[in-house]
This record gives sequence, structure tokens and C-alpha cells, in this order.
Amino acid sequence: MFLLVTAETKEVKAAPKQAPAKAKPPAKAPAKPLPQMMEEDVIPSLKAILESQDDISEIELSFQDNRLDGSFIRKGIPHSFWAFFPNGVLTGPKGFSLSSYGSEASTVEPFLIDEKKITSKHIVFWVEKRLAAQGINPVWKD
Repeated sequence: MFLLVTAETKEVKAAPKQAPAKAKPPAKAPAKPLPQMMEEDVIPSLKAILESQDDISEIELSFQDNRLDGSFIRKGIPHSFWAFFPNGVLTGPKGFSLSSYGSEASTVEPFLIDEKKITSKHIVFWVEKRLAAQGINPVWKD
């Protein structure tokens, strides 16, 4: 004796699952004009770094005519530097120069040439590193 059982197949169509709505990341704020970025982001950060050094005094930082100028005295020796942006934008050419002992800058170096998307943090970081490379600021902090 054979028992034949057939089951009726039921197709159940599930409602298509809707992916939860992905929250769009907040729109990036438009890039600040270079003078505004320097005044609001770069100069205060750079000043804080220089002020954190015990032996640095008379710190002066300014931005005008597409040029970040800085000067200070460390251990009685005057130092000055400038980073310039001749086109007034971060994506254009950039240069850096440093002088000590009150002498004029003798070398202008390319500045931030390998960075793809330059931010105020890059500017502060590389100014600090240039000062460290010349032995003006310590590389490591105790």
C-alpha cells in the first residue's frame, strides 16, 4: 500500500523590505576664505603651541597680504617665519621661509606640496614641524 500525500505549495510574497532610511551625513560647511581660516583656526592653534613652550616669548602672529607672519624670541634669540599663499588659496602655490638672529630670510622652500586636501590643521602641523626641523622647537615633548 502506497500512501501518496501531496502538499499544496503556498507562495507567500513578502512585502519588499525597505532599507532603513540612511541619514545623510551633514553637508560639509563651505571652505572658509583663507584670511578667515588663518584668523579663526591657524593663528590661535599655532599661538597655543608656541605659548606652551617655556622658553618662548614675545609671540606675534598675523595674516595679511596672503602671508602668515610669525615672530618670537626663544632663549634670547629672535626668530621669524612666514608662510605665503600668493594666489590667496590653499590649492595654489605655497612657500615657507624662516630666519633667526634678526637676519633676512635667505631660502624660500615649497610648503604643503604633497598634501591633497589641505586644512588648517595641516598648516599648523607643518609650521610646527618646520620650526622643529631647524632645532627651534623641540621635536618631542617631555
